[in-house]
Amino acid sequence: MSQFALLGRRRFAPFFWTQALGAFNDNAFRNAMVMLVAFQMGLDEHTVGLYTNLAPALFILPFFLFSAMAGQLAEKYEKTRIIRYVKLFEIGAMALAAIGFYTHHTSLLLVVLFLMGLHSTAFGPIKYAILPQALKPEELVGGNGLVEMGTQLAILIGMIAGSALMLIVGYGPIAASLLTIGVAAIGYTISRAIPPAPATAPELKFSWNPWTETARVLKLTHADRAVFNAVLGISWFWFFGTVLVAQLPNYTHYTLGGDGSVNTLVLTLFSLGTGIGSLLCERLSGKRVEIGLVPVGAFGLTVFGVDLYLARHGISPIQNQSWQVFAGGAGNWRVMLDLTLIGMFSGFYVVPLFAYVQARTPRAQLSRVIAGNNIINALLICMAAGFGLGLSLLGLSPPQIFLAAALLNIAVAAYIFTLVPEFIMRFITWVLTNTLYRTRVDGAEKIPEEGPVLLVCNHISFMDPLILMGHLRRPVRFVMYYKIFNIPVLRFVFRTAKAIPIAGHKEDPAVLEAAYAAIDAALADGEAVCIFPEGGLTRDGDIAAFRPGVEKVLARRPVPVVPMALRGLWGSMWSRRRAMRLPRRFRARVELVVDNVRSPEASSAAELEARVRVLRGDMA
Repeated sequence: MSQFALLGRRRFAPFFWTQALGAFNDNAFRNAMVMLVAFQMGLDEHTVGLYTNLAPALFILPFFLFSAMAGQLAEKYEKTRIIRYVKLFEIGAMALAAIGFYTHHTSLLLVVLFLMGLHSTAFGPIKYAILPQALKPEELVGGNGLVEMGTQLAILIGMIAGSALMLIVGYGPIAASLLTIGVAAIGYTISRAIPPAPATAPELKFSWNPWTETARVLKLTHADRAVFNAVLGISWFWFFGTVLVAQLPNYTHYTLGGDGSVNTLVLTLFSLGTGIGSLLCERLSGKRVEIGLVPVGAFGLTVFGVDLYLARHGISPIQNQSWQVFAGGAGNWRVMLDLTLIGMFSGFYVVPLFAYVQARTPRAQLSRVIAGNNIINALLICMAAGFGLGLSLLGLSPPQIFLAAALLNIAVAAYIFTLVPEFIMRFITWVLTNTLYRTRVDGAEKIPEEGPVLLVCNHISFMDPLILMGHLRRPVRFVMYYKIFNIPVLRFVFRTAKAIPIAGHKEDPAVLEAAYAAIDAALADGEAVCIFPEGGLTRDGDIAAFRPGVEKVLARRPVPVVPMALRGLWGSMWSRRRAMRLPRRFRARVELVVDNVRSPEASSAAELEARVRVLRGDMA
């Protein structure tokens, strides 16, 4: 099923449109206010600068003050009820905004801006915590991609609509007011169709102290190192995006020589690119939470950020070009392509990280972890503003600031990937399996999402663990022959994936016993473990007799068993038939078939061998 089918499902569509309309209204109001203050109130340049610089600070302040409390609310109470209260709050805020627009009361408009920041703060933890409750595991990446795409387009359209309506001579304030109140009312009406999302921690004791709760939420966010580094990656995305977007007005005016329509064009390209990248994540990841795309995204941000500087970094000799004139100008296609690809690789970067946080965080803590993420996001956004302002004061031009951010991205990515080698491990796995094979998976949903489970599979090639690793949604500990475990380059992947090396009793009894102990410990911890009971690669394409080691594992730790079969790998360069020869073709078709869960009592070596033979059929 395509991810777009979710837009026809009640469990997703009302929430999608509710959050998109909220993002639209935030930006329609903010840009309408800026247009009113900057162009229609006759204020001097100093006063306009004061208001326009104060506005972002007021909007971001609630994220620091109230994110932790919002996370508690989203855990303790039913989420859709909170969403409806938040949307009613938005209607009230937009009514106040209408008064401010009509009376040109800037102080009131700044209060409303703070209230809209509070609105976004309350909605933020729910926005991403509700998805794992509403979506199936295989829909999580696609759902996040749709939400990110919808948010980016809603932000863009809201910015354009708010600015355009406020500039209507004589009727701007009325038009902007009708728009924002109307959208808020529609958002509330749609929110009433969102299905219930039960509280994930109803017993949680609510704390009204924002300081102690903020510290507690940040500590909770830091508890899982891998999740915390994913949060840092998301926050870095906001830093990078804030630096980029903040420089675009001066970049389009001085470097590109464009008028306001060119600024709209470059914002549109960046937003469309992000939307495209977000949507492509599901296809590229095979509907799994594939953090191997994160290094791809980081690479693209640097490459095309540097190329954006190289494409144009002087003062344009021509000024005030319309977007049509600019688009037809010599060499300007490169600037437009760079901006689009920066957006696209941003999608590759941030969507898997959000899905990873959602998949790896316990449900009872997810809203608070998202709240912690929002606090760190807000901090990085403020740092981005200071970064851009500081470099501007040092005399750097917008293209030079783009270059600095792109180069800094290398250091940040290296830091995160060094702390969490799983990102690079998944990247290597994703590249290898998607370059060499086209894999069809049948029945992956039959593997339990939680709790101990023993997976058994036939063993055809050296690539078997990588293919399984790349196409099973749940993290799996693989038991593999120690000589395969020690293959150069792949050893890094296997060690990072916590694979368990094993040897024959005659080869190394100590390694064998250590493997059994590690398997038992992993199952005791509720992990999934995969073994290849044949004890080695097939030498003739047929399935060899399953050894009794699987029975020994189940005797020590009776757990559910899931038989699986790989098809289509016999004859590949990684099998015994053509070991270490050049591949006959790339993107060969491979199949993985997963059977139903079996009880440990019905899982003798002979029974499992017979079942795997049936699953594999005639296709080796």
